[in-house]
Amino acid sequence: MPDQSTPHVPDPEAAAREGISRRRLLGTAGATGLVLGAAGGATGYAAAPTSAADPLTSLGSARAMFHGKHQPGITDPMQVCGHLVAFDLAAGAGRKEAAALLRRWSDTARRLMAGEPAGTRDTDVARDSGPSSLTVTFGFGHSFFGRTGLDGQRPVALDPLPDFSSDHLDRNRSNGDLWVQIGADDSLVAFHALRAIQHDAGSAARLRWQMNGFNRSPGATARPMTTRNLMGQIDGTRNPKPSEADFDRRIFVPEEPGKGERDWMANGSYAVVRRIRMLLDDWEKLSLKGQEDVIGRRKSDGAPLSGGGETTEMDLEKTDASGSPVVPINAHARITRPDQNGGAAMVRRPFSYHDGFDADGVPDAGLLFICWQADPLRGFVPVQRKLDRGDALSQFIRHEASGLFAVPGGAAEGEYVGQRLLEG
Repeated sequence: MPDQSTPHVPDPEAAAREGISRRRLLGTAGATGLVLGAAGGATGYAAAPTSAADPLTSLGSARAMFHGKHQPGITDPMQVCGHLVAFDLAAGAGRKEAAALLRRWSDTARRLMAGEPAGTRDTDVARDSGPSSLTVTFGFGHSFFGRTGLDGQRPVALDPLPDFSSDHLDRNRSNGDLWVQIGADDSLVAFHALRAIQHDAGSAARLRWQMNGFNRSPGATARPMTTRNLMGQIDGTRNPKPSEADFDRRIFVPEEPGKGERDWMANGSYAVVRRIRMLLDDWEKLSLKGQEDVIGRRKSDGAPLSGGGETTEMDLEKTDASGSPVVPINAHARITRPDQNGGAAMVRRPFSYHDGFDADGVPDAGLLFICWQADPLRGFVPVQRKLDRGDALSQFIRHEASGLFAVPGGAAEGEYVGQRLLEG
């Protein structure tokens, strides 16, 4: 998936400060002078001796803002590593306990995203690191509203997703009252945030499921490039861009929500989360042409089979010498095009995952698919229904877990995420 969203802007004061609390913005011994381009790709690399006085590289000093119109982790560039975790409220916990929990979580997220230690019980895992583009995002599942006596505030858009033919869902790893997305460009920073969130849950909520993922590191390619998934395919070329005029309308709930929407969701979004296992042994048996026909794009550069470069518009009418479509009728890229789905749009911001091998040596690997939209009934659902009816990729993947979460707008200074719902 491409980094189509607004790039991180490093904290302008971070490099000038000698430190941020205990997590000082200092390079570690052996750090390299990594120079990042505007979109996060490496434009130069120089090895040089370092000392404790050298500033942290731009990778570590990059900082996302906790407070804002929207929550972090939606339009921020994809990070190197991520954790997805769902909680259920504990027996007897209700609206009061949920409000106290979201207040704790928001304060912890604000601190950690600024490169500071957690407020209490800090584990020192990220003591030597900068913010490293950390984002922490919070959402509410369908069941949350019944548990807190807020059924009347549940949005229509949060109705359960329909069943799909490709579903092989593990209910124990699906849904949940509360959902947290953590992403960072350093694995220790991400793990540190995960442990802090789990500690903060205390007796108010219990862990339901957790999933861990990764992406390509910034600077790993000679120039900024759309990322590849574990099938080796460039993934997410047509992701909508914040620069597009209708981006906010398609991805975020408007400030004045319409019928069936709730005021507390203003400037929020809906996250569909799917654990999609890739049947890599079967996929890797295909020839290069076979793989390209399944996707509808060249594997080397992501260009459509009809010609051009990665961002060239796909010519769905182009045929070969025999009169057959150059882009097969059931090609994944053809079926998922927004103009073939009534304009359905979503920001895809996934992580790859690998959870080892089963007893037969088959890899348990694939995609932690996360997509964002203003209304999943107009975004994810129609596209997935169409894929169900004839996507060539379907025989090489299996949807094993699923969740849908309402992610409210960002918290203003002095507020916590979800305050308008829980105290409204």
